Amino acid sequence: MTADESTLPPPVIADEHIQLVDARNRPCGSAPRALMRRFHFWHRATYIVVRNARREICVQRRTLTKEVFPGGDDLAAGGVVGAGEAVHLAARRELAEELGIHGQPLRACGDFRYAEDGNHIYGSVYLVDYEGPLCLQAEEVASVRWMPLTEALALDTATPDTRCALRLLHAGGWLEEVA
Repeated sequence: MTADESTLPPPVIADEHIQLVDARNRPCGSAPRALMRRFHFWHRATYIVVRNARREICVQRRTLTKEVFPGGDDLAAGGVVGAGEAVHLAARRELAEELGIHGQPLRACGDFRYAEDGNHIYGSVYLVDYEGPLCLQAEEVASVRWMPLTEALALDTATPDTRCALRLLHAGGWLEEVA
């Protein structure tokens, strides 16, 4: 344990059932979040990149009580898909919970597979353009800031799965920077 890890508050693991999938992304049951983390089960997650009119990306600083990557920077809103929950509905739910964004059209931009550091995720990526106020979920989001795409991708503190999601959008031509 590093000195930084010893000073972090204990993680908060939500008591919810997660949709499990097999290694080919086929539903195969559910499990409590704690078991999904402990046994590194494959699961689905959503990633919603929020962009403003200046083409900046909303970067969220994670709270120190997050179970994975505490204090890191998320380049997308999102989270795990609940048991029996449709992926697009999970994306809308997560966007509303984390940033208070409701009723905005989400563009489905693609999917990716992420398997690193004990995480086994099938990610679905969405894009939303948004200019309104944000209402941060205190349990998950410590703060937000808006950054140009290249700066966001260059953050050393970016969570690796959200970096994959943002790279997928960029490579697919969904994002462009203002000159």
